Formats: sequence, structure tokens, C-alpha cells
Amino acid sequence: MREVTCAAVTATVAQLCVEANRMLPQSLQERIQSCAQCEASPLGQGIFHDMLDNLDAAQTLQVPVCQDTGMAVVFAELGQEVHITGGSFEQAVNDGVAQGYTKGLLRCSVVSDPLRRVNTGDNTPAVLHVRIVPGDKLRITVAPKGFGSENMSTLKMMTPSATRTDIVSFVTDVVSRAGSNPCPPIVAGVGIGGDFEQCAYLAKKALCRDVAVRNTDPYYQELEQEMLDSVNRLGIGPQGFGGTVTALAVNVEVAPTHIAGLPVAVNIGCHVTRHQSAVL
Repeated sequence: MREVTCAAVTATVAQLCVEANRMLPQSLQERIQSCAQCEASPLGQGIFHDMLDNLDAAQTLQVPVCQDTGMAVVFAELGQEVHITGGSFEQAVNDGVAQGYTKGLLRCSVVSDPLRRVNTGDNTPAVLHVRIVPGDKLRITVAPKGFGSENMSTLKMMTPSATRTDIVSFVTDVVSRAGSNPCPPIVAGVGIGGDFEQCAYLAKKALCRDVAVRNTDPYYQELEQEMLDSVNRLGIGPQGFGGTVTALAVNVEVAPTHIAGLPVAVNIGCHVTRHQSAVL
């Protein structure tokens, strides 16, 4: 049995909160650079270059890539041979979010109650997803999620009679209705299967997959490309000003489902779909 202290968890989460908000995953930066070259609209090309300048400025000045530093979504894969010591694991995660957002001078956007709307002042609590996995390691991923894109996300409980074409049309329609609101070009996370809540989880988890990595199943690799092509034909373009690149990537994750259902969720991420990971 390997021990991991709550203090180590807190320090790691705090660091990841700051890093995720200041630096995009390398593959996403490279995708933005490549799409800047293939965008057919001159205005869209200019917007892409502004985005790249913004990423450079964030690194040079050590400031967030976006003013909406998001709600902290934390994925933890906890090895079953790991013993967490020195307190509560969930509290350790929230302590890390609080430290990262306050000491890192990140915008705190979480309210303690959805209707009373009182800001907690330190961006806690986080949205925490924990999986117990084999091994003696703890993998933590912090994915700050801004709500300009989150508000455009949709879940639909389809029936088993829905076709592949129906699913592609649904994803495309979600992006079409979102328009410029999620700060395109977007990354779309699509969850298919499971039940109501697992489907939404899959869509959020899909946003944490490297945009250079395709689904391991060739069938779903083709579906990802089909969805991406369909979305990019919308012509929304960078920041909604028109163009050939509306989405940078579409990531699909799937799960077994009930014979009577076919849930599909679309979780939209903006062009700064952020996430950073560490292993303890």
C-alpha cells in the first residue's frame, strides 16, 4: 500500500489550476496554428493570429489565456493500492482549488447556491469525479470550464431508432444554435450511451482528450471526422465572423446503454479548452 498525503494532493491541484489557465495543451496550440493556415477567410485568418498572439502574451506575462478562468472540474483516477493520509481527499482537492485560484490571482466565479448567488470567494467547491483504478498511482486532471461554452451544451435522450445521420445532425444543430457564444473555433466533446448522467460525464471527459488523439475504435474515428466536417460546413468561423473553421476537433466517447435508450450529450469547449494533468 502506497501513501499519498492530502498536502501533496492540495499542492498538485493548486499548481494544475494555475498551469491549466495559463497554458493550453501543446496539441491544441498546434491545432490552432495549423487551422490558422487552412482558414479560407482573410478575416478568420486575422482572428486566428490574434488568438495566437493572446497565447504568447499569456506565457510572456504569466496571466490566464481567458478572463473566465472557469469552474474547476477535477478528474481523479485513484489507484486501489493508494492510501490517502492526513485528512479528507475531497477537502484536499478543494483546498488546492482555493489556493490555486486565490494565490494564482485567477477569477473566482463559483456561487455557493444556484439561486441565492453568493460568491464563495475562492472558486470552490470543485466538480470532482473520482474513479478507482488498478495500481498505486493517483492521476489528477484539472479542467477549468468557462460558462460561455458550457451554457451552449446540450443532452438529448434519443431512441434506439435514431440513426448515425440523426446523431451527426443533432451535434451539428447544437453547434449551429450556439453560434458565436462559445468563442469558436470550438472543441466538441460528444458522449454517446450510458444513461442520463453518464452520457454528460462522457462528453465532459471527451474534452480532456488530446485533440491529436482519435477514438481507438475505427468506427468512432470516422464518426468524429464526419461530425467535424459537418460542423465546419456551418460557416460560423472564428469568433462567429464567418469562415471554414468552426471546430478544431470533435472527440467522441461511448459507453454501453439500455436497449430502450440512446442518450447523446454535446459539451462544447471554446478555443481555449483547458486541462492539465499530473501523477502522484
